[in-house]
Amino acid sequence: WFLQYTAPSEIDAGDAAVSSDDKWVAVDGAEGDSNIETRQFKNAGSVSGGGIPVSAASAIQSFDIEESRVKNEVPTGFGKVTVGGTFSQSPTVPLRALVAFDTAKIELNVGLTIDISFLFDIRAAIQGSKDAGWLETTYLSNDMRIGRGNKGSMFILTRDQDAVKP
Repeated sequence: WFLQYTAPSEIDAGDAAVSSDDKWVAVDGAEGDSNIETRQFKNAGSVSGGGIPVSAASAIQSFDIEESRVKNEVPTGFGKVTVGGTFSQSPTVPLRALVAFDTAKIELNVGLTIDISFLFDIRAAIQGSKDAGWLETTYLSNDMRIGRGNKGSMFILTRDQDAVKP
């Protein structure tokens, strides 16, 4: 899936049954014992990798269903950043994938690869859970996927990188 658009949105902390019209309600946003952070991320056109804003231009997200793994690849001016991990279905929201990141690599254009995956182990020890985030699919077709992340961001992805022209 190729990321075409991302935008911040407000997460309504209220009850799903009493939601205001303009706000999306994240049901059990913290995912119980996972303690997943749900504060709003306010950078349009970017995604947050470990709290660091990364440009979403040309970003690719892939799900390997057989292996239960997800991977995000983001080309940069200096190389490529790859973040990945295992995913599982949320026990409370069936269209939500809980992600436990375990891989983070920065591949530099000069041929050097920096593996910073150990940071996810440190984060898991501090948080008390390997689950680091979630992605809820709110629309899915053969060509397009629309979803929301645990920080409220809306993502629009297409299978064809050239499906959207500016």
